[in-house]
Amino acid sequence: MVDRRKGDETGSLGLDGLLFQAVRVTIMDHVLTVILNRPQRKNAINETLANELLYALDAAKHDPDVRVVVIGAAGDVFCAGADLAELSGVREPVTSTVPKRGELHDLSLRLRHLYKPVICKVQGPALAGALLIIGNATHVIASETARFSAPEIKRGLWPFMVMAALARVAPPRQALDFMLRGYQIDARQAVSWGLINQVVPATELSAAADALARELASLSPAAIRLGLEAWARQEELAFDEAIIYLKDMFAHCLATEDAREGIAAFMQKRQPIWKGR
Repeated sequence: MVDRRKGDETGSLGLDGLLFQAVRVTIMDHVLTVILNRPQRKNAINETLANELLYALDAAKHDPDVRVVVIGAAGDVFCAGADLAELSGVREPVTSTVPKRGELHDLSLRLRHLYKPVICKVQGPALAGALLIIGNATHVIASETARFSAPEIKRGLWPFMVMAALARVAPPRQALDFMLRGYQIDARQAVSWGLINQVVPATELSAAADALARELASLSPAAIRLGLEAWARQEELAFDEAIIYLKDMFAHCLATEDAREGIAAFMQKRQPIWKGR
């Protein structure tokens, strides 16, 4: 099921009237929350789940009212990675009416180029393709009981798409050893590697994720959008080129309504009212 919300004249991808089969989607207080909802399959990513998650991310990107995305999961497992049953040819009946938006490999690019904060709320094991989501989020908060692994090598596979994110967030030697041997690490080890931001007791996970989402939603949407775009693009540039690009992005940011409002609010000693423009 999904909260009913009509698309508007700004070009948002509407959620109204769609039947979501593998995820639940809600929007409240500028936060779009996606719950992976295949607990009977350990939230493994099949074609339907990947497409519905892509649609939710596209809806978030195009809806100016959405400032933050939170990704959580139903059941005891955050995500077991790609659905191996489907990869072997076993497909479940599809009742989803969500329009086609792409494939599993598109998730990395959609997350990386969403240019809005994405918080993963990890309550349990996160395996294989789950690290694709985690590695491309801006923030990851995990329960102290969460575990992380890339066990593809034990199935005669390699975490090819996961590797792009791991190579950018974890120390290279640890990331390579992690993939070569397929072992699991706990949440505190994941923090030390930079794979996740924070580990909290299981009873405090929802409160911690909600508090972070509220904090991020209270900040300038325009500055965050431009900052996250610059963060992604400057990685592709040589240092000297990055400095020139970032100088231009600063000028672009300075020209936004949010920047003018933020400076005025500081001078007038009041809270800013963001427009996201």
